[in-house]
Amino acid sequence: MWQDLQDDLGEVSHFVVEDDYQFLAIEKHTKAGNYLFLPYGPIASGQKSFKKALDTLRSLGKDVGAIFIRIEPQDATLEPILKAQGIKVHDVDPADTWVLDLTPDEATIKSHFSQGTRTRYNNYAKKGITVEISEDPADIKSLVSLQKSLYDKKHLTAFSEKYLATELAQPFATLILVKYNKSTDESHRAKGNSDKAGNYPDDGQVLAASLFFDYDGTRYYMQSAADQRFKKLPATVALLTKAIFDAKEQGIKEFDFWGIAPDGADETHPWYGFTEFKKSFGGEPRHYAGTYDIVLKPIRYKIFNLLKRIQKSL
Repeated sequence: MWQDLQDDLGEVSHFVVEDDYQFLAIEKHTKAGNYLFLPYGPIASGQKSFKKALDTLRSLGKDVGAIFIRIEPQDATLEPILKAQGIKVHDVDPADTWVLDLTPDEATIKSHFSQGTRTRYNNYAKKGITVEISEDPADIKSLVSLQKSLYDKKHLTAFSEKYLATELAQPFATLILVKYNKSTDESHRAKGNSDKAGNYPDDGQVLAASLFFDYDGTRYYMQSAADQRFKKLPATVALLTKAIFDAKEQGIKEFDFWGIAPDGADETHPWYGFTEFKKSFGGEPRHYAGTYDIVLKPIRYKIFNLLKRIQKSL
């Protein structure tokens, strides 16, 4: 599954499966040097198997001329080995996430929503919000547009339309759109549906869009964006509840909200707001080991990091 996506994105990847460990290693080529990256991997049955996986990775890394191997195992009990053999770096994928169990019945899942989230869920249709699962590849433009607007404000680089379209084309991807329907908005022209300037969404306007990935019994909340001009409309609540209950109908066991602030983070943390929002759906935290570099060429590794710092400063 993940290898197919990397192939379609034009990445060179190596998928290794043994009895007690497995990994997908992606070759990353940069001007500063090349390395192997294992998103949320390797997966091993224990510490002994993990060490075997590292030996295999070192051999593979040397074969492809990698400066280092960037890994992020999910098993947090491996952290002592990682600290001894690797270098802790900034997490690429979140080391802390929030997971909702989808095995209870729908009423039980709803009962764990916070009061505010439950109210927004029960009332979003009255506010002209409609939610749909799209199978039209052209609809990826809505996500692209929303992400670009959001990322431009934060001075970040958004994913390209080609990249997101490639993700949507995968059999495990689901695109969900939230739209505004003026005719079903019982409170149209009410204060709650306008921005500060008194503007209202256009009829049929996409207010939020998200891509979800389904893998091994879990639905992951991946690419997402919402129109920040209409925050008072419960577009994101409508989107996530649709994704949650659609996943349950398909027999998926867990919903992974994909990243929260670390335990104990206060209101100054940049992820604090959306962490509290994700927690409002019920669920529990899950901690992974984080991202570490296994260095193969120490001198080149120092040069690699120096060049990266210079590039960031330009």
